[in-house]
Order: sequence, then structure tokens, then C-alpha cells
Amino acid sequence: MNKPDLRPVFFMKDESSKKPIRRRNLQSLRGQSTRTKALMALALVSFFWGTTWLASKAGVRGMPALQMAGIRQLAGGLIYVVYFLSKGRALPRGKQWGPILILSFLNFICSNGLSTWGVKYISSGLGAIIGAVFPLWLVVIAWLGGQSRLSPKAVIGFVLGFLGICIIFYEHLGDFWEEDFRFGIILSITATITWAFATLYTKKQALAFNPYFSIGLQMVISGIVLTIIAGATGNSVPLRAIPAISWWSISYLVLFGSVLSFIAYLYALQHLPTGQVSIYAYINPVVAVLLGAAIYQEKLTLYIAVGGAVTLLGVYLVNEGFRSGGRDKKKLSELDSSVL
Repeated sequence: MNKPDLRPVFFMKDESSKKPIRRRNLQSLRGQSTRTKALMALALVSFFWGTTWLASKAGVRGMPALQMAGIRQLAGGLIYVVYFLSKGRALPRGKQWGPILILSFLNFICSNGLSTWGVKYISSGLGAIIGAVFPLWLVVIAWLGGQSRLSPKAVIGFVLGFLGICIIFYEHLGDFWEEDFRFGIILSITATITWAFATLYTKKQALAFNPYFSIGLQMVISGIVLTIIAGATGNSVPLRAIPAISWWSISYLVLFGSVLSFIAYLYALQHLPTGQVSIYAYINPVVAVLLGAAIYQEKLTLYIAVGGAVTLLGVYLVNEGFRSGGRDKKKLSELDSSVL
């Protein structure tokens, strides 16, 4: 009996096995490459959104805050809108404008406009810490809305967040007698409340077109409205009277705050878990506080360090509490990822 020729069989198996191995390797490399890019995008967001507080602080020193916010939003929004219109993207129709108008009001006119105005009267680091506590308002809104079964983590997080704010403001108790300081705190807190409502509203809406285009439209609308409000209330100066430092601040905010960071954020959100992406909210205030102390000589005291750490721990527990909740809390578990 002739022995069977094993060579063809051997080579057939070898060749056939190489293809799926190569394919798996390519897919693995592509996945690693995408994840690396997403992590880099997240790092950019974590840093640049922290620096925007300092850029806003520098800008409002030379011009009215609402006018600066209006110019920033209008310029950044036009970049998005012009680009997508040149690509043939159609404008929204009919009822599609509803969510855009509401989110424009909540996200950019109120939240961004008021927070920009607020840092005129308080430090950039303090404004960043206040801006990071918006998830705490989600607990209040959920409670007022009848969502009484909050997880223990969410409750503990809310208590810690409130305690952290108390620690931070302990050394500022005397400052509350100053009208400007009180006004800046009120503006900043109101900005976080409107951001929380915008977050809730966003999760109830499903925009039927490109999210980048949506951001651009929201920015353009808010930029026009803020510019009109600034002019009508006398809170504006002629463009030629705006100092160079304010123009540099606006340029930085448009390029790094309104365009590149938003693109990086959405890219990270598409390729990384929501919980991992939300870490930017804890890094932004740290960047703002440290750079504020280094550049503007803003006070960096033990109260701010400890209070800020306790506050961010509380925010973390609130986010974790919502994520680990039951079916009724599923919608709230994704709230921290909402920017659009």
C-alpha cells in the first residue's frame, strides 16, 4: 500500500491558517491604533478644556464677558457650519430646529455665557471646580422629578460633593460680603444648573443629523443671541477697542476649546467607554487650578486642595451611582457623556 502523500495536506492547512491569523493581527493592530488615538484625544480634551478657564479669564479682563462669549461661539460655530454646508449637508427642517434652539439656549447661551461671565469675578480655578459639580444637580433634579430610589453611592457622592464645596468656601466666607464675588459665584452655579438640564434634555432627544453640525448650529445661534444681548445692554465695546490679549484668548478658545476639543471629545466618546471618557471632568479642574496658580498667582491653599479633592470624589461617586443603578436609572447612567 502506498503511503499517503502528506505534503499537500500539510501545506494546505498551513496556507489556509495564515490568512485568518493575518486578518486577526490586522484587526488587532487597527483596534490598538484606534484606541491609542482615542486615548490621545481624551488627553487633549482633559488638558485643553482645563486651559479654557484661564483663556476666558484673560479675555474678560479686556472686554465684556458676554460679548467675548458671543464672538467665540459665533466664530467657532461658523467653522462647523461652513464646512458641512460646503459638503452638501442640508440644514434642519421644521421640528428638527426645536432641540437645537433649546440646547443652544441651555448649553451655550446660559451655561457657557454665564460661566464666562462668572470668571470675571472669581478665580479660574474656582470656576472650574464649580463647573465640575454639575452631576450633583442631576441628583437634585432626579429627586425633584420623583426619582426617589437613588443608589447609596449617589447619595454619598452628593453629600461629599456638598461637603467639598463647603471646605473650599470656608476661607472665602469673608469674600461673600463682596458683591462682585457673590455675583460671580451665582453666575457660575447657575451655569452648572443649566448644563445639567441640557444634559437631561439631550438624552431625551435623538438628533437626526450629524452631531458636529448640530454643535455648529447651536454655537452660531448662541453667538448671535449673546452678541445682540451684549449690545442691547451696553455690555460691548467697538471691535477696534478690544485689546490684543482678548483677541488671542478668543482665538485660543475658538480653535482649542470650540473646535479641536469638541472633535477630540466626540472621537473619544465613539471609541472608548463612557465611564473612561468622563475622567476629563475630574482632570479639567486640576489643570485649571494648577495653571491658575502658576500663571495668575491665584491662591492654591490647603482648603482648595482638600475641598477640590473631596468634591471630585463626590462627583465620581454620583456618576458611579447612576451607572450602577437599575433599569429606572439607565437613562441617568449616561448623562455625564452628554455634550451635544
